[in-house]
Amino acid sequence: MVHAPERPAPGAPPVRINLYSDTQTRPTAAMKAAMMAAEVGDEQYGDDPTVHALCDRMAALLGKEAAMFLPSGTMCNVVALNTHCRNGDEVVAHESAHILTSEGGSHAAIAGVQINPLRGPRGMFDADELRRAIRARSRYAPPQTLLEIEQTANIGGGTVWPVNLLGELTEIAHEQGWSTHMDGARLMNACVAAGIPATEMCAGFDSVWLDFTKGLGAPLGAVLAGSEEFIGRAWRWKQRLGGSMRQAGICAAACLYALDHNIDRLADDHANARALAAGLRQIEGVAVEQPETNLVYFDPSGAGMNAATLQAALRAEGIAVSALGGRLRACTHLDVAAPMIDETLEAIRRLLRS
Repeated sequence: MVHAPERPAPGAPPVRINLYSDTQTRPTAAMKAAMMAAEVGDEQYGDDPTVHALCDRMAALLGKEAAMFLPSGTMCNVVALNTHCRNGDEVVAHESAHILTSEGGSHAAIAGVQINPLRGPRGMFDADELRRAIRARSRYAPPQTLLEIEQTANIGGGTVWPVNLLGELTEIAHEQGWSTHMDGARLMNACVAAGIPATEMCAGFDSVWLDFTKGLGAPLGAVLAGSEEFIGRAWRWKQRLGGSMRQAGICAAACLYALDHNIDRLADDHANARALAAGLRQIEGVAVEQPETNLVYFDPSGAGMNAATLQAALRAEGIAVSALGGRLRACTHLDVAAPMIDETLEAIRRLLRS
């Protein structure tokens, strides 16, 4: 089986409105200028000043002692799980968590851990569900060592785990002697939506990372944070996985620019998502999940067209959305302006009438 991504079909129209994912954002001219002006060194050797500036700022933003720069969020998860766990350990996470659905089985293949999938609506579980997952300690059971939370819950609908629930869950985990890890791919979306600072949102977590390639608009990069001891040990896994870089300050500069310019404006993406959901809800037969952040999940089958057919029809008009589990997902971001929402709604109405 070939696993390489497919290239665009010959003759396919260019994408005019890209609601496929917030990973589709392009760096702005100002971000590119910041990248070109970055002071750089050798990140792997430890003398890239722009990387150091980013890591210090991120440690402070997330309320942790130290941080490291990595190429991707998936690598942050792989590094973190390998640092927290040993072969044969068990990680507790939601059944729709990114580490289970979207990372190619890396945690079994590399870390040798198993993941206990918990259930709950909209990508979240509660304290009772977590308590039911606690195993009696014996030689027959895998050692449970880590609780993992994805903020926001992507497949759950871009939902925000409430900070009081996070506190409950991390307290239970720590009482069991487990470590705690937050997949913070869209953490700042959650913070903006909830009006809560990142330090409070991830206070109970031993490790947390933030992705810069989604709503924050950088071309690559994520930062993993934790205690000095944790980050010190994590560097071995960064090295093993090829995450140690050279003149990475060029990329770190894009992330610093994003911190300065692209956090508060996430509220605009959330407003556009609500507007899209409201418009879709007015189309008879379309089932829509109310968005909490920048992800809008909807099912057009009640209007006489399945998700895959509508996705293809939209793509033929230069509008890209993604499909997950029989639903369509539209993701708003800094490259999607309010008029594009209106144009997308008009296209969907017309296609469903045809």
